Amino acid sequence: MLKTPIPYIDLRGKTPIDLLRAYPDKAQALIRAARRSYGMLSYAASVVAFPFADRKSHEWLKRTSNPYLYEIETFADILGVRGIYALNLSYEWGCTGGAYPTGETVTLLRVLDWPFPELGKHVVIALQQGRAGEFYNVTWPAVSGVYTGMAPGRFSAALNQAPMREHKLTYAGDWLKNRLQVQRELGLPPAHLLRQAFEQAENYEAAREILAKTKLAMPVIYILAGTKPGEGCIIERLENEAEIIELGAGRQVSAANHFNSRLAAVGQGWRPRAMDSPGRYRQSCAIYGHDVLKENFDWLQGPILNQLTRLAVLCDASSSRLMAQGFEGSSRVTELYNLPADTGEHRQAV
Repeated sequence: MLKTPIPYIDLRGKTPIDLLRAYPDKAQALIRAARRSYGMLSYAASVVAFPFADRKSHEWLKRTSNPYLYEIETFADILGVRGIYALNLSYEWGCTGGAYPTGETVTLLRVLDWPFPELGKHVVIALQQGRAGEFYNVTWPAVSGVYTGMAPGRFSAALNQAPMREHKLTYAGDWLKNRLQVQRELGLPPAHLLRQAFEQAENYEAAREILAKTKLAMPVIYILAGTKPGEGCIIERLENEAEIIELGAGRQVSAANHFNSRLAAVGQGWRPRAMDSPGRYRQSCAIYGHDVLKENFDWLQGPILNQLTRLAVLCDASSSRLMAQGFEGSSRVTELYNLPADTGEHRQAV
């Protein structure tokens, strides 16, 4: 399979709107991929579902006074297709990752799984800027939130989808009731809160405070790594509650798509997300710091690496290390990206 380079774009003094203007073809490809995630049946269903999902998502973003509403509205205007609002609130993936001590610092690992094909192929590295400083965002055009990022000298962070609340209504019934519950919430989507942490938090402690205490629209799991020994944690979140699992002097702290804290006992139960969440978690606990110091992802294997894998990233905010590669299942679809060596190559002016 032909491997393409991961583009790097400098957005300092600009916004993700400029990223979309630089790469509209990638955003259009993601929308097409979303439509055919499950074959022709999902494509046919999307013709009906996308307009409805877009309308409801837009209404909710306006009702909650979302800080990135104008940005998403502009995405939709530029592309002129259905699905942009729904894409920016999409949350249907699995992830595995953790914070691992590597000498005098901590390295963050995240592996993202998603049914969307071509997600790994169209990933972009964007250098963005907020009130607290610069940060690298591993992202896609027409996406307003942050899912994986690294702020040099401050922290690295990523988010995992939380397990699904059970209501004892079957899988489909639970899914629908949870969606209706989100419509009543006024907090931020998890990816937008992570973006605010990168824009506003001056250090690891401030990021942990923001991610643990800000009201959310839905549950999530955050992975956070700082720049000093012991600075790493998993933040398991409900809309108004948080449990923090600290790295401290441990060998690692990691997460998949189920809760490992007292939150697992809240309510009527939780359904783990994606493929083999317990197995992926066990494997992440067996990874060592010397593994994540390697200059490639050859050491990744199943079940963390699986048929839905789309992206693997390693971040170290102390050394400004960022390594990323796009996947389509177990196949690598992009060249290996290394920061800072690759920032001068494949640069897109805006």
